[in-house]
Amino acid sequence: MKFTVRDFRPEDFLTLWQIDQSCFPAGIAYSQQELNIYIRRKTSFTLVAERCESNQQLTSDSGSPKIVGFLVAEQGRTAGHIITIDVRASARGNRVGSELLENAEERLRSSGCQKVRLETAVDNLAALAFYKRHGYSVVRAVPGYYSNGLDALVLEKELLSHTGSE
Repeated sequence: MKFTVRDFRPEDFLTLWQIDQSCFPAGIAYSQQELNIYIRRKTSFTLVAERCESNQQLTSDSGSPKIVGFLVAEQGRTAGHIITIDVRASARGNRVGSELLENAEERLRSSGCQKVRLETAVDNLAALAFYKRHGYSVVRAVPGYYSNGLDALVLEKELLSHTGSE
């Protein structure tokens, strides 16, 4: 699958919310209001992965490619935060999540963030394996983090550990 990563556009919102609903169970998936708040924060950015329908450039509005995933992140002064990363089930295994994560880490790194953190449900073994493959380590557990009472694990990755090679 060929895809490209671009910045969020307001007309993407409903599709992103629907993808989030399909990726997470009730109590973990965001309401429309919650997702909208995270996307609109002044310090946040949202990346969107679109499947390329053909060899055309993705700049035209006609026949716009299908959104296959997205990521919402927030930049702090020294640390970034991945709020959510969602990939349609049909697009998993095609590096969509990896590309979204790598793009977000690069943006955070270039803005001066020294590390990035995120949370995931303790029972989301696929996400834990994914993040560990990308160099994240569990730093602590947060009891009752999700609205359904499920605990979360906080994971972290150093972004500026390779000094002088950029």
